[in-house]
Amino acid sequence: MNNTILLLEDDISLVDGLKYALKRNGFEVDFVRTVEEALSRLHTIKEYDLVILDVSLPDGSGYVVCEEIRKQGSPIPIIFLTASDEEVNVIRGLDCGGDDYITKPFRLGELCSRIRALLRRTAISNQNSSTSILCGDISIDLLESCVRLKGKRLELTNGEYRLISLLVRNANRVTTREHILNELWDSTADFVDDNTLSVYVRRLREKIEVDPSNPEHLVTVRGFGYQWREVSL
Repeated sequence: MNNTILLLEDDISLVDGLKYALKRNGFEVDFVRTVEEALSRLHTIKEYDLVILDVSLPDGSGYVVCEEIRKQGSPIPIIFLTASDEEVNVIRGLDCGGDDYITKPFRLGELCSRIRALLRRTAISNQNSSTSILCGDISIDLLESCVRLKGKRLELTNGEYRLISLLVRNANRVTTREHILNELWDSTADFVDDNTLSVYVRRLREKIEVDPSNPEHLVTVRGFGYQWREVSL
């Protein structure tokens, strides 16, 4: 059975190209052209396996749709299409619950690779038989997909959750940037702007560290990557 994608894009010429490429790669595509149309589909969001949202639409922003999807508690993978890779747009997309973003113009093969990577990660996450990870004052509930620091639940985006889960699993060991990109974005690491990972790390530090500029949990190992230190603050 093919995976079904909900596409929000108002550029008809781009929609035609996307539909053609995605169908050739084995995906079913259902597309809408406005925020209003996309919001009207939210009651059937469980019928889709992944959502692709353009950021700028005639009647608003794809960010709004993403936020509404997450308010419903849906973990469906979400990719943003954006005309700019400026950090502020990356942060906005990740903060409102997006899993990945791709900057226009992009290669259709790149987009298909990103989609397959997200779907694989979702499948692996759903099959995970462990229920929790404990490390110092951090606990990760894999069933609820939530992280607690000293018993207090942290409000994390999907990307931040995946990153902290990977680092905590490898606590007290150096995890290279390449390994993180390969694990979080699978074989598409070459397509991911390294800036995205830096944004994840900085935003995560703001939520877990007493002093984000002098982190004690999520430490940078210059020239290599990052290390999660098992400490109680």
